[in-house]
Amino acid sequence: MRTVLVLILVLLPITFINSQKIGELAPEKAPELFPPNSWGVDVMFGEGGFGLGTFYRKSLSLNTSVFVDLSISESKDDREVDYIDPFTGIPFTIGKKNRVFLIPINLGLQYRLFAGDITDNLRPYINAGIGPTLVLTTPYEKEFFEAFSDTQAKYAAGGYIGFGANFGISKSNLIGLNLRYYIIHLFDDGVENLDGKFRKDLGHFYLTINIGIMY
Repeated sequence: MRTVLVLILVLLPITFINSQKIGELAPEKAPELFPPNSWGVDVMFGEGGFGLGTFYRKSLSLNTSVFVDLSISESKDDREVDYIDPFTGIPFTIGKKNRVFLIPINLGLQYRLFAGDITDNLRPYINAGIGPTLVLTTPYEKEFFEAFSDTQAKYAAGGYIGFGANFGISKSNLIGLNLRYYIIHLFDDGVENLDGKFRKDLGHFYLTINIGIMY
């Protein structure tokens, strides 16, 4: 995960440099107008694990959009240490009591940056969302899918802030990257990933790949 983040931080500034307009040497060009609606899927890679999601965006102006998104991902305790069984090759975690899954639904705003300064094939933005999160726990001692028969549910308040960019000038296909930090808080005793160790705050960084359509 750290390697991916380093590559993003190195390549993104280079993309900005290559996408800058020539300035006075080139005639001014009106910004491209993209379709107002976007729908697609999110593929998420984070500190807590892998996740999948879906989103819908609606443009209110050239720079501002509203969105709603829904995702599911695993949330691991930072204190978890994975080992590999030398006989079976299956990974396991000593002292782990529950698997924890997060299902947040967020409503938010997205604001495009530098719309008049760089070309439209790179459209950086900041975004922020807020909403409820369903937190599910399943017993670790059971097989992954079988454990869902003993699922327990909790509700939390959450949201995220992020920075990302959409790429390309296609007006039908949407490709983008978004680095997000989720803030999710439980108001009870929390969840027990590791035996006897409870967590009320389930925040994680996620690198999210956005793949969708515009219409």
